[in-house]
Amino acid sequence: MLEIKGSMLSVREDLRVLDCTIRDGGLVNNFHFTDAFVRGVYEACVAAGIDYMEIGKNNSPTLMSTEEYGAWNFCREEDIRRIVGDNNTDMKIAVMSDIGRTVKDELLPKSESVVDMVRIATYIHQIPEAIELIEDAHAKGYETTVNIMAISKSFEGELDQVLETLSQTPVDVIYIADSFGSFYPEQIRRLTEKYLSFAEKTGKKVGIHAHNNLQLAYANTIEAMMYGTSYLDATISGLGRGAGNCPMELLVGFLKNPKYRLLPLLKFIEKEIVPLEKELDWGYSIPYMITGQLNEHPRSAMKARESGDTNYVNFYDSLMDVQQ
Repeated sequence: MLEIKGSMLSVREDLRVLDCTIRDGGLVNNFHFTDAFVRGVYEACVAAGIDYMEIGKNNSPTLMSTEEYGAWNFCREEDIRRIVGDNNTDMKIAVMSDIGRTVKDELLPKSESVVDMVRIATYIHQIPEAIELIEDAHAKGYETTVNIMAISKSFEGELDQVLETLSQTPVDVIYIADSFGSFYPEQIRRLTEKYLSFAEKTGKKVGIHAHNNLQLAYANTIEAMMYGTSYLDATISGLGRGAGNCPMELLVGFLKNPKYRLLPLLKFIEKEIVPLEKELDWGYSIPYMITGQLNEHPRSAMKARESGDTNYVNFYDSLMDVQQ
């Protein structure tokens, strides 16, 4: 982002844009993207000047079905290299490890992998296992991040304790994850200040991963950035689970940093995303709006969308009954 200082324009050097199109988008189609599509995302992100591309998850094929899930749920080294080769670009490659679905012994040393960053996704009750993965990935030479999921359901003191614990680990970036797309900008502002109060004491950065249930993923990402968040997650055309994510093209347009370029993203959207919209369902809808407002996991909204259920009043009433 460009900031005005006196009569001079300066760039926030700490900002990093991270593309999650394949990883979060993979939750829509069980990671059954073609090589051509994944390569298209990679090439578009390189051309657009994006800092990181999260190419998928590195879950273990011993724990999840390779028939049900596509290659990008497992991210074997040979599959990644089939797309990026040795990745002789300025963009770094990331993968995500799900607690309970990843076997740390399967993670190669960084010296043997084209992957640069391992992102750990964890619920609060899984923090001990998350720390083991963080320490293992860090020891093997990777950059590391941690996404604390479902924090909108956590208690204040509980989250403080988790942040204090994580700030003492080798993790590089601690992420605010709006898992249910339920946060408003003023809540994101407070969370950013909270996360930074722990992270900065031990030299760590803060990231933001927003969902779009309330049409606020973009606004919340900008809010977090304004208050000091450095790592900004986005997906091309918002492709992602349920209501989707902060759209990359909106974010790049806002930052107005000459490093980032919009046209490659628009070309990819025109060529690949427009046809995909006829096959996959993601983005804002009333069921996702309702789960966001009620701070509930979007799984019920996904089911409603899959079945074509437009009985929105009944859907709302059923979720209200669960909350009572």
